[in-house]
Amino acid sequence: MPPVIPPVPDADDRFFWDGVAHHKLLLQACADCGRLRHPPGPMCRHCNSLRWSTQEAAGRGHVYTWLVSQHPTQQDAAPRIVALVELEEGVRIVSNLVDVDAAHVVNDMTVEVTFVDYEGTVLPQFRPVGGS
Repeated sequence: MPPVIPPVPDADDRFFWDGVAHHKLLLQACADCGRLRHPPGPMCRHCNSLRWSTQEAAGRGHVYTWLVSQHPTQQDAAPRIVALVELEEGVRIVSNLVDVDAAHVVNDMTVEVTFVDYEGTVLPQFRPVGGS
């Protein structure tokens, strides 16, 4: 079994995965009202506009909430720390925490994006800033 299942980009999120491939965390921005959104979608939920652009995120935020995930068929594999990260820009993204033991994870911990290559599939992951 591969370490991750590669994403299958579509018209709504292809920009996001293209950015990830270049180690950039891109967010979708409404071209009319300017609101940022993630996950990407075809229409702004605030003004119903179908026009959008992208904005590069700073890549910093804090852990909003988190859990430890252990797949029952992979008991020998290290558990994953799945987190909902609230970015400085105000949107939230589900990702994994890396470079930290689960015993040291706390809500509001400051994190930054890092791009991890899992056998050819690059994913945005988050790690503690300054030993948080």
